Amino acid sequence: MKRPAPAFPALLHYEVAHRILMGYMDYYYRFKLITKRARLRFEARDWHGTQADARSRITLYREEVARTTEQLNELMEGIAGDARFWGKVRDAFAEEIAHFNTRNIAETFFNSVYRYTYGIGADRRVMFVLRTGSYREHQGLSSISYDFTIGRRPLTDIVREVLDFFPFEVAWEDRERDVLLVAERWGAHPASRSQRLEILQSVFYRNKVAYIVGRLLDHDRVHPFILPLLHPDGRGILVDALLLESDQVVSIFSYHRSYFLADISVPSDMVDFLATFMPSKQISELYNAIGFEKHGKTVFYRELLRHIRHTESDPTERFVSAPGIAGMVMYVFTMPQLNMVFKVIRDTFAPPKQVTAETVKEKYDLVKRHDRVGRMADSYLFEKLELPLDRFSAECLEELRSTATSRVTVTQDCVMLSHVYVEKKMTPLNLYLQTADEAMAQKALRDYGRAIKQLAAANIFPGDLLLKNFGVTRVNRVVFYDYDEIELVTDCNFRHIPEPRTPEDEMSSQPWYYVGPRDIFPEEFPGFLLRAGPHLTYLRQQHGEIFDANFWNDLKRRLLAGEIMDVFPYRTGCRFLQ
Repeated sequence: MKRPAPAFPALLHYEVAHRILMGYMDYYYRFKLITKRARLRFEARDWHGTQADARSRITLYREEVARTTEQLNELMEGIAGDARFWGKVRDAFAEEIAHFNTRNIAETFFNSVYRYTYGIGADRRVMFVLRTGSYREHQGLSSISYDFTIGRRPLTDIVREVLDFFPFEVAWEDRERDVLLVAERWGAHPASRSQRLEILQSVFYRNKVAYIVGRLLDHDRVHPFILPLLHPDGRGILVDALLLESDQVVSIFSYHRSYFLADISVPSDMVDFLATFMPSKQISELYNAIGFEKHGKTVFYRELLRHIRHTESDPTERFVSAPGIAGMVMYVFTMPQLNMVFKVIRDTFAPPKQVTAETVKEKYDLVKRHDRVGRMADSYLFEKLELPLDRFSAECLEELRSTATSRVTVTQDCVMLSHVYVEKKMTPLNLYLQTADEAMAQKALRDYGRAIKQLAAANIFPGDLLLKNFGVTRVNRVVFYDYDEIELVTDCNFRHIPEPRTPEDEMSSQPWYYVGPRDIFPEEFPGFLLRAGPHLTYLRQQHGEIFDANFWNDLKRRLLAGEIMDVFPYRTGCRFLQ
């Protein structure tokens, strides 16, 4: 049945704005509902439920955008929406959200609906492309933290008061023991001379850990104050550590970990708070960390535009090929002073690559939804991303035109990329090892082995373990970033190489045994990872088990049994009770 014409066509723009607003409100309600039950999951030790909630919250946004778009299509059937009309919709929407605690998130939702409706890139005439306020886009009317004056008070009293603000519905294992452990470590640190402690009212949940997050203020110095809480099987809740150093905390909130579940009323206030003790973090990264990755993408885009604008007069700041061995699946480019890289899927892949472009997209989507345990870089997916043509080097533009023709459109003044992933820039591990001294090289190799083991514990087999597919971060952490061949550990068949039957078998260049499509022989890893030498010898000494099928099959058995393994985002030496 044909939809009746609107009674007041002149107010259609207001009704469209209202439908988008209702879609946003429904999204935000469901977002909050997921985060609010994180405490219940933690108390019940429902780790599978926590991971399922983290995955469903990621898909929630796109589902609500699609549903809202479908409603708009019905509402606007037969009515052409031009820029003038949508400008009026945007103005009506802006008026309704002017005093929202989450105005900035709502603006991003509006942008997503518009782009989804028309399948276009950023349009400054009708979208909230540039920010409508400062980066402190809304200041809440009430405090988001509990505040404590330290003075000469015993630290044990303050720790008890902090824990009193978080009354869990299950028992502690030994709360007084934990109070003494926290106070002792705090008292031995220079941060104990701070004047004030501020603890966020929101608890941050991820996997099997709950984090009480705060900051210590000492005149012009700010220290983090993080209490990771565990709830082990057969025991009560306990404090696992006290983290007081910024470098300990940066990794917890990093772009290579899954997003937190935290019940947050004013996201911009929260980001502002976190930035005080993690100044190296971009605002976009912090929005990602607290679960608003779509708005994090919006903020990153603004950061990118600002970088391009501010470096306009610098002739060396052009898009160029990223350092390292060129990938067979992706062409990767960057700007020298930009801390991000852009990855475009090539039209054809050189042998022996047998994946398709659709497979690559599926792998990146898997990583987005999976528990990254700090070892897989997060990425923003942009569709129809426009970049200024005059900022491309000739070499970079030629590579895009010749190897990714179907995904690149060059106009008079811009380069439009129909599908591109944007990730944090890292130093490829193979390049890092070429210039690292022995101590740094060994540290990186130790972390490389840990990265493989932690990925495996999260049910990820990287597929291609080559060093060039792993990067070293600013804080010297090894992270995996090439996803076109990843598989679930539980889908792989790890085998020992059979003994040769004859001398001819042993000398043959071809396997003398059947190899199935998912068969993997860990004994072969050393031959293509590293040349024989001190690096390979050291890796064998530290992590030789990754070259043994028994190691992988044991992990596979535990994963199939439903075990969620512990992977802590802070150093083992920081833990109180190991």
